[in-house]
Amino acid sequence: MNRREALTSMLAVSGAQPFLAETTSPPKAEPFIYALNMSTLRGHKLGFRKELEVAAKAGYKSVEIWVNTLQDFLKEGGKTADARKIIEDLGLKVEDAIGFATWIVDDESAREKAIEQLKMEMDQLAEIGCPRIAAPPMGATTGASLDLRKVAERYHAILELGEKTKVVPHLELWGFSKNLSRVGELLYVAVEADHPAARVLMDVYHLHKGGSGMDSVKDVGKPLIEIFHVNDYPATPPRETITDADRVYAGDGIAPLKGLLKTLKNPEKPVILSFEVFNKEYYAQDPLLIAKTGLAKMKKVAEGV
Repeated sequence: MNRREALTSMLAVSGAQPFLAETTSPPKAEPFIYALNMSTLRGHKLGFRKELEVAAKAGYKSVEIWVNTLQDFLKEGGKTADARKIIEDLGLKVEDAIGFATWIVDDESAREKAIEQLKMEMDQLAEIGCPRIAAPPMGATTGASLDLRKVAERYHAILELGEKTKVVPHLELWGFSKNLSRVGELLYVAVEADHPAARVLMDVYHLHKGGSGMDSVKDVGKPLIEIFHVNDYPATPPRETITDADRVYAGDGIAPLKGLLKTLKNPEKPVILSFEVFNKEYYAQDPLLIAKTGLAKMKKVAEGV
């Protein structure tokens, strides 16, 4: 009888159970990363540092800042190194920045200035550790419809700029805009830009406002989506007259958010869900309460997805 057989025999006689080392499964990865877009606190006029402090106190680990708020901080004597230290000391990660350069317009002179503006903004963002910047159809929200082939060429140009600065411009959908208001337009430009870094940035409200709806997101390949603006919209006013200011907390409106989040869920890489509203009623309330509530309601909607 060998040692193993002898031990088994002794345990059988005594009725004791053999000791088995505990095995623990690795923690299940979260399906989403939750962020706070600083539009949500914009009406509180807190400034760069205090906005970040509120986000951290509310429990966020990720944020989206506004470029002009960072630049106000720099104009007041702060340095990008100071901004980066504030971010790191608070345990935050700046996932994206909201900018408004008119990179898309037909006017060549205006576009050249926009490229210079973007270069400066991207350099600043790289210095604070932000890897993305929004690229909405700023300057082309009214007037004529643009040639989407030319828009794709212009998007390619700023993607090349992003290669140099290490800050990727994400093509942003604006539902109220004459251009890039629908998912089909956004996809055409992203694909025809013919660049591996092309990404799209969508928003619950803008999908509704532009008429594409939530189901259209199913047609967008997962690699194109890294960050997504989350909010909700009420039954009234109707789509035709609803505005940015009508956005509400996730789950407080009628948007089919559960289905949307199931579409967005990416097992290979968690999508960043960023809470973005411009609600004047929220601006009249305590900013920490608003930030906490936004996070709690996003997580509630995402339960079981």
